[in-house]
Amino acid sequence: MDHQGEFRRAALELGVPDEEISRFSRHLRLAIGMSGGGDGPPVGHIGGLPRLPVGMEWPTAGDVPLPLLLSVDCGALPRVDGFDLPADGTLLFFVHQERDFGDGRADPGQYARVVHVPDGTATAVAEPPGSVRVGERIDVRAELRADLPLWLEEGDEDWHEFWEDLEWEDMSPFQQKLSRYMERELPHLDELRSLAHDLWPSGAHLVIGGYADDEVTVGSVLAKTLANGEWLSYADEDALRLASEWIPLAQEARTYAEHYTKFMIRLDDLAAARWDTALTVTHFQAP
Repeated sequence: MDHQGEFRRAALELGVPDEEISRFSRHLRLAIGMSGGGDGPPVGHIGGLPRLPVGMEWPTAGDVPLPLLLSVDCGALPRVDGFDLPADGTLLFFVHQERDFGDGRADPGQYARVVHVPDGTATAVAEPPGSVRVGERIDVRAELRADLPLWLEEGDEDWHEFWEDLEWEDMSPFQQKLSRYMERELPHLDELRSLAHDLWPSGAHLVIGGYADDEVTVGSVLAKTLANGEWLSYADEDALRLASEWIPLAQEARTYAEHYTKFMIRLDDLAAARWDTALTVTHFQAP
């Protein structure tokens, strides 16, 4: 389906100039929300047991088995332009959340693994190792959702809301630049933002794609890509750059008093199916 064309036609009907629609659309990403409710056949499941290729051992971190977070049937997902997921096969996401959270500089694959099982591969339901925690299996269904970077979201506490309390002279040059851009280049921002969320609403707990440019995620990804001994320091510009280079392959929504994980991958690594380059960022939100 031509989602960009659908959005453009609806925005033109609202009287938004075509050039402004194009500018806004450069920032708009369609993501895939997955939840246990809704209509339609399941596209995968949270928790439970994976189907692994016959003869493949359960993924581990050393001698520690990695619990399954998500199994998803790529061929059953809605297609999204610019998001190079495999056309078929199954993606399996394993992560030991407590250990991944406890080591902010963990290497890719140290406490997590992304496995792609192509269609036609002989598989079997894997027997769990004795010490692995097997979560309750919850079948999930898919729906599209509109995602924007945080600096374009309404009332976001990391960007907009904070800026509204600042005098112009107290803003950083970068904040001033983005503020000018929104004012001059996106005068119909409120209407465009509302239209996108009306066309593709979703409150799903688990999302494939979209953005993950919050402060904690940006800092964690940058820390994990630094060489040993380098000091972490980043500015607002790094969040914008990271959002253009990386995409969340799968991300759980924030939950209180529980760990939640984001699998991040560079767009070029996703296109080349280099699953071993995916980074995990695991948070713990205190109540």
